[in-house]
This record gives sequence, structure tokens and C-alpha cells, in this order.
Amino acid sequence: MSDTTRVPYRGLLTASAMLAMFMQTLDSTIANVALPYMQGSMSASYDEITWVLTSYVIAAAIMTAPVGWMAIRFGRKKLFIVCIAGFTAVSMLCGAAQSLEQLVGFRLLQGMFGAALAPLSQATMLDIYPFSRRAQAMAIFSMGVTMGPMVGPTLGGYLTDLYSWRWVFYVNLPFGILAMLGILFFMKETPARPQLKFSWYGFAMLGLAAGSFQMMLDRGQVLDWFSSREIIIEAVIAGLAFYLFIVHMFTADRPFLPPGLFKDRNFASAIIMIFCVSSLMLSTSALLAPYLQNLAGYPVYTAGWVMAPRGIGIIASMFLAARLGMRVDQRKIMACGLLGLGWVLHTMSNWTPDVTADVMVVTMIFQGFTVGLVFNPMTVMAYTTLAPPLRGEATSMQSLARNIGSAIGISITSFYLTRGIQRTHADIAAGITPFDRVLQGNDTVSHMLNPATQHGAALLDQMVNHQAQIIAYNNDFRLMMLTVVPPLLLLFLMRKHERVAAAAGD
Repeated sequence: MSDTTRVPYRGLLTASAMLAMFMQTLDSTIANVALPYMQGSMSASYDEITWVLTSYVIAAAIMTAPVGWMAIRFGRKKLFIVCIAGFTAVSMLCGAAQSLEQLVGFRLLQGMFGAALAPLSQATMLDIYPFSRRAQAMAIFSMGVTMGPMVGPTLGGYLTDLYSWRWVFYVNLPFGILAMLGILFFMKETPARPQLKFSWYGFAMLGLAAGSFQMMLDRGQVLDWFSSREIIIEAVIAGLAFYLFIVHMFTADRPFLPPGLFKDRNFASAIIMIFCVSSLMLSTSALLAPYLQNLAGYPVYTAGWVMAPRGIGIIASMFLAARLGMRVDQRKIMACGLLGLGWVLHTMSNWTPDVTADVMVVTMIFQGFTVGLVFNPMTVMAYTTLAPPLRGEATSMQSLARNIGSAIGISITSFYLTRGIQRTHADIAAGITPFDRVLQGNDTVSHMLNPATQHGAALLDQMVNHQAQIIAYNNDFRLMMLTVVPPLLLLFLMRKHERVAAAAGD
């Protein structure tokens, strides 16, 4: 788009796209806190109720890939309206579900409709804002991407406690109606290309790879990973399908994704960076919630509100990065954000349950601030040198990388935490013997901690387990700190973002 082109109702169209985006990202986490209530209502086991989350994530991962093709084939506006309407309607069905089978089936449909909302929102923002205001547009988009998953647990807990778990789905109704009306009245239709052919083989291989990989991540912790035949089969299918997809993409006459996407150095680097940063964003939230409740003894409401200020930092840094982006090299802004994020994770790796709420709130604000400094310039840089015809497929691949990165981050940190607690518990327990001075005295403490008694053994085990959890959480944050290294190295591969003066009146 030329910098002198005016788009009617740009603000209202932006608000509509962001409402759709927020609704979809909100649903990725809002149901998590309500799972125990759903489990009781549906009389389901833990393994069964987790399919409420798994079905949504798998469907979204598979259906993200063909969004670019569908937008070109049917027209972006039509696809956008159908997906918003379908997502909203199925959300109501999720809230009204009377059995576990119904709920899982509706969540599957919800994931299918919701998969398109993020890439369509991003593509719309890229089209309606000129190059000189691209950083501002991506700041608004990135705010929707990051705020939804962070607000989700707090809002979900509030609605579940005040009303019932069904309201975590009913809350989508006002967002969906407003977003659909905005897109219907303010968005111009892009020309459809009915003659465009679809690569069923490429889609099947990518969908099979994404679905199998997601199943492996979701079920791995429960089934003890590669000691389970199911996990091995899913890993082999995912690896083989992805290999066949890559071969098909670079050798077929009409591949599912154009190879030009990954020949662009900026976009290829940005995909890896999005993968790494997304793995940090949700895994940090997943670790903090049990840390605050189980170790620090925070009530569920307090734990939610301690994490909420992170959104303040994100909003502030998104718009700061947008302002600086046209004056300062975007790579320098990202470097500052990544280094700051590494420092925050290093600080959190030294936390103990005695850390005050004030320190946590300040740390969360600064963490959000660093994430915003990374995410906004990274999204801008991804499209700096990319040809406009490739934007549809590019936004789909970004969403796919973000979803898979989040899933891998949560799976790895959960696995590392569980194994870390077991290993540290064994190491500490091995050093406790009846010959310790504390256990040989005649005072009250010695009698209470006497391992020869049932009460003493249980108390000792509780104390050891508490310390083992603290150490395991600290090690997890140290592991996450290392994740900022690959994005920092990728900055050297990116081409400089050319700054263009904003057109008057734009």
C-alpha cells in the first residue's frame, strides 16, 4: 500500500480485527482454570477432561496451515466473516454441552474456525496500514496476540467462580458479534481466485505432522514420553510427514506453501524467533500459576492479579517500539528486549517463596515490557523484504510457529520441572541420615523430625519436597533464560529495516 492511500474507517476496521484476534487468543487459555469444574460436571477423569484443551489446540494447529490458500481462493472478507460467525456459534454450543463427547466435539470445531482469526487479522492490518505506519499496526496486532493468553486465566477464574464454567465460552458472544459486524460493514473484499488449485498432498502431510506432534506433546507427560509406544508412533509419524512435506514443497510444481517464503532471510529468521519467544511467553505463565499458589501460598485471585500487571508492560513497550521503530534500527530494539528478557528470567531463577508481591509485580511489568520490545519489531522485520503476494501464507506460518512454540515450551518446562523435582528430592533425601545432629538431639524439633516415626517421616518428606520444588522451578527459569540466545544470534542474519518518512496526514 502506498503511504498516500487512505483507507475508510481504518480505526473501526482495526478494532474489529483486534476483537476477533483477542477472542481467539483468549480462548487458548481461558478454559484452563475451569477444567476441574468441567471435570466434576461431566464426571470425567483427568485424562478425559484434558481432551477439552487438546482437541482445540490440535484442530487449530492443523487448520492454521491452509488459511492463506482459503483467503485467496474464497476472498479474505468472506472467510473472515464465516470464521468469526462459526467460532462464536460453536462457543455457545461449548457452553451448552451436556456431555464430554459433545464438549470435545464442539471444541474441535471451535479450533477449526478459530485457526484463521489470527492470520486473517494480521494480514488485514498489513493491508490497511501503509509502510510508514507498519510498526504501529504490528504493535496493535502484537498486543492482541499477547494480551489474550495473559488475561485468559484471570478472567476464566473470575467467571467460573462468580457464575459457572460455561461462561468461559459464553463470554465470546459480545466479542464475536461486534467483530463480525465491523468486518461486514467496514472491510473491503479482496478478489477471489476460484481457479486456484489446492495441494491436498502438501496439506495432508503438514496437517499430519502438526497433529501428530501436538498429540505427542499433549500426551507425553501423562504417558512418560518415549517409554510409551503411543508417543513413539506419534513422533515417527510427525517426523516422516514433515520430511515428506519439505520434499514436496521444494520439488512439486504447485506446492502447498511457496518456497519463496523460506528463501526470504528476514521471514525465515523471524519464524524461528517467533517460535522461541512464544515458547517463553506461555510457559512462564504456566510455571508461575502453580508456583504462586503451591509454594508461595497465594490465593487463586491474588496469584492471578500478581501476573496481570505484565500486560501493562506489554502495552507500554508495544507503542514505545512502534514510535522508535521508524527512527532506530529494529534489530537494536529487539536486542535490548531479548537481553532484558534474559535478565528477568535470571532474576526469577533466584526467587524463593519469600519474595514479596511488590517485587513480583515489578518483575512482571518489566517482563511484559521486554516481550513487547521483542515482539513488535520482530513482526515488522518479518515482512520488510517479503513480497506482498506471499503475506497470506506468511501470516498463517507465523501463527503456526507461535502455536507450536507455545506447546513445545509448556511441554518441555513441565517435563523438566517434574524430573527436576524427582531428581532433587532424591539428592536431598540421600543426605538425611539418623546421624544428623538435628535428629540426634532431645529437643522438640528432633522428636518431630524423627524418621523412625510415621509423623516424622511424613514431615521430613514434606520439607524435602518443598525445597526440591523451589530448586526445580529455579532450574526451569534458568533453562528458559537460554532460549533467548538463538534469537539474539539470528539478529545478525536479518537485513536492516528501511525507514520511510510518514506521509502527511496519514
